[in-house]
Amino acid sequence: MDIDLRGKRALVCGSTQGIGKATAIELASLGAHITLVARDENKLQEVLDELPVVGDPQHHYICADFDDPESLKNGVNAYLVKENDIHILINNTGGPAGGAAIDAELDEFTQAFKRHLICNQILAQAVVPSMKSLGYGRIINVISTSVKVPIPGLGVSNTIRGAVANWSKTLSLELGSYGITVNNILPGFTETARLRSIISNNAKKNGISEAEVEDNMKQGVPAQRFGEASETAAAIAFLASPAAAYINGVNLPVDGGRLGCL
Repeated sequence: MDIDLRGKRALVCGSTQGIGKATAIELASLGAHITLVARDENKLQEVLDELPVVGDPQHHYICADFDDPESLKNGVNAYLVKENDIHILINNTGGPAGGAAIDAELDEFTQAFKRHLICNQILAQAVVPSMKSLGYGRIINVISTSVKVPIPGLGVSNTIRGAVANWSKTLSLELGSYGITVNNILPGFTETARLRSIISNNAKKNGISEAEVEDNMKQGVPAQRFGEASETAAAIAFLASPAAAYINGVNLPVDGGRLGCL
C-alpha cells in the first residue's frame, strides 16, 4: 500500500495543537514537507522544531488568523508565490462556542461562517491551481460527527459544520477529474483542549463534576474511551496518501463507533 508522501507538500491549518498538530507530525513522518498555519508565531516555531526529519524536509509556517479571512488570504498568497507545489490541504480550525442555536447572536453565525467556510474557500482557491497542474490533490476537512447527528449544546457549530460538509461534497464533484479528492474527517470525542472545554462547560451547566461528565460521555462510546489526536491524524494521513486516490466525497467518522447511524 502506497502511503509514501515524500516529495509532497502539505498545508496544515490549526497545526499548533490538538488534531492539527498531530496531523502535521504524522504527515511529516511519512516524508511530506509541511507548511504549518496558525495565528501564534511562537507556537508555530515550537511545532516546527518538533516535526520529524525524514529525508531532506523543507518545513515552513504561515502566521495567520482565521478570524481575519483577508489576512489569511494575503498570507497564503504571498507564501505561494515562493512555494506553489501544494499537494495536500488540511482545513482545520477551532470550533464555535457552545450554546443552543436559538440563543445564538447573529454575529456568532457570521463569524463561524467566515472562520470555517470562507477561510476554507480561500485556501482551496489558493491551492487548487497547483493541484490541477500536478495531477495530485488532497483536500481534507476536519469537521465533526455533528454533520450526521447534531450534538446538543453546539447549535452554531452543528449549523456551520453542515455547511462545510456540503461545500466539500460539491467540490469533490467538481475536482475529481483532475486527480483531486475532497473528503471530510469527523472526529468523535477526542482528547483535545476543545473537548476539555466542553466537559468543563457541561459540568458547570449541569452542576456536576467534570469526572461525571467525562464518564457519561465515555459510556456512549463503544470503545469506552476518548480518542487520541494521533488516531485521527492517522486517518487523515491515509486519505492524503496515493493509496486513497479512489476515495472521494466521503464523511469518515473517527469516533470509536459512537455514531448510531451509517
